[in-house]
Amino acid sequence: MMNMSRITKATCLPLLLGLLAGPALAQDDEDAAERESRNQKTKQAQAVSKEVYEKIEKAQEMVDAKDYAGALRSLNNLYNPDKLTEYEQSNVLNYIGFVYYNMDDIPNAMRTYEKMLAIPSLEETLRKNTTYTLAQLYTMQEDYPKALTTLDKWFLLETNPRPEAFILKAQNLYQVERYAEMIEPIRNAMRVAEERGKEVKEDWYALLNFAYFQQEDYRQVRDIQKIMLVNWPKKRYWFSLAGAYTELGEDENLINAYAAAYDQRMLEKESELVTMAQLYMQREVPYKAAVLLEAEMESGRVARSAKNYRLLSQAWQLSMEDEKAIPALTEAARLSTDGELDVRLGNALLNTGQYGECVKAVETGLRKGGLKSPDNAYISLGMCLYNQRKYTASIQAFQNAAKTPRSRRMANQWITVIRSEIERNEQIRLAEEAARKKRAEIQARRGASAQK
Repeated sequence: MMNMSRITKATCLPLLLGLLAGPALAQDDEDAAERESRNQKTKQAQAVSKEVYEKIEKAQEMVDAKDYAGALRSLNNLYNPDKLTEYEQSNVLNYIGFVYYNMDDIPNAMRTYEKMLAIPSLEETLRKNTTYTLAQLYTMQEDYPKALTTLDKWFLLETNPRPEAFILKAQNLYQVERYAEMIEPIRNAMRVAEERGKEVKEDWYALLNFAYFQQEDYRQVRDIQKIMLVNWPKKRYWFSLAGAYTELGEDENLINAYAAAYDQRMLEKESELVTMAQLYMQREVPYKAAVLLEAEMESGRVARSAKNYRLLSQAWQLSMEDEKAIPALTEAARLSTDGELDVRLGNALLNTGQYGECVKAVETGLRKGGLKSPDNAYISLGMCLYNQRKYTASIQAFQNAAKTPRSRRMANQWITVIRSEIERNEQIRLAEEAARKKRAEIQARRGASAQK
């Protein structure tokens, strides 16, 4: 599951501080500028008695001094629904909730704010801000269903929601695995941010990408990754884009994505580099695969293992570079416990005309065993022996190959060719022998004539 950071106390604190701007603690001798900047406070102060105001102010001083226990005692003593107006109750509860929050007593903070929201005449702005704060606190406490219910109430109160509120809803939807529902609030957050000229954040795109991925909407995943790579070019986004291309069957774009990551030196692990080589081979550019593998084996980022040497040799062979494939095949065969790579080495040696080395390699492969197609190995051995003019041994090799039905026809054809060549060579030998005898007889007669 995606690693989603939770809403933390540090995230909530700015909003709580904003919420606490509600209680009016303005002085009568406040200058005009201050009175204008705290217009809302001044209006509220008119509904708070002097006695209540002074006790709240004293509690505020204790909060500033971080004497939260003292502030809480003072406020709890002050709170009496029978003696306070509903407006005064809301101000006192507001501060009590804030004190509980700073004491890390989140359950009591939430209960206090819930009690505050139950006040029928609660001022609209305070109700709205408190509702949002509660949604954040429910999120902190991992009560995601309640957080979502509270957020829905807040959206009914707020006519102009900020982008972060939509993201908070999406984060809670993520936690309850309602992934399809995440898309709309995230899209709304992005729209509002753009309308207000604010930044659309990277983690919003990551959240949206996850939601679309869960719906297997790989076209959207692809398009989101492109945006993220333009704005935040990171290795993981290249791989996510490559994954989308794979799911969409866009092989050409898949290879291009890997190649771009490689060109930017973002591919570092052996598995990533080997995958890049394999993709080059799929794209039918094995030469690039071979060059990449050889360079990375030299650098040490790709191990000199049998499987990597095998891949390197395949790349060189597909590039029609048998001579370059031979060193890789030699190492691969040396490290391998079965004979497959020895036979492949023999075939490369056969193609380069190194027939003696070919025979050694194939015979080693047959001796090691574990071959998928021993008959093919005998075919290769027979051809190498034939080119050495070792006809008897070559026929024996082809006869071994002919024991397998699929190779019987080819092996018998070779045997026929070899026997025909043996017969032809014998005829040539006999003809040459007869010619030598004839020449000897002629010379002998000439010598006898000369003596007469």
